[in-house]
Amino acid sequence: MVFKVVWTGPARAELREIKNYIVADNPAAAKRVIQEIEARVDQLETMPFGFPVYEPSRDENARHMVVGNYRIFYRVYPDKLRIRILTVWHSSRREPRLPRN
Repeated sequence: MVFKVVWTGPARAELREIKNYIVADNPAAAKRVIQEIEARVDQLETMPFGFPVYEPSRDENARHMVVGNYRIFYRVYPDKLRIRILTVWHSSRREPRLPRN
């Protein structure tokens, strides 16, 4: 089964902010970080349950993965074969509040 990955507006905005922040100091590093995040997210199409459940959410379909200094939070909708990328979060920040849906 192949799942469709959909980025939420806030998650896309966070990815742009990450790129803009890094590009100011090192454009090559910014490109590398964004490509790594996007490549790892692409893996979700075929292995959506391959990363741990995000326990604080109390939702078995809310999961997260680590990519370098960032955590990508997502929700799996198994009945729709869909994954929503909820947020891209720097690991130094406090835990995020994930949207319910």
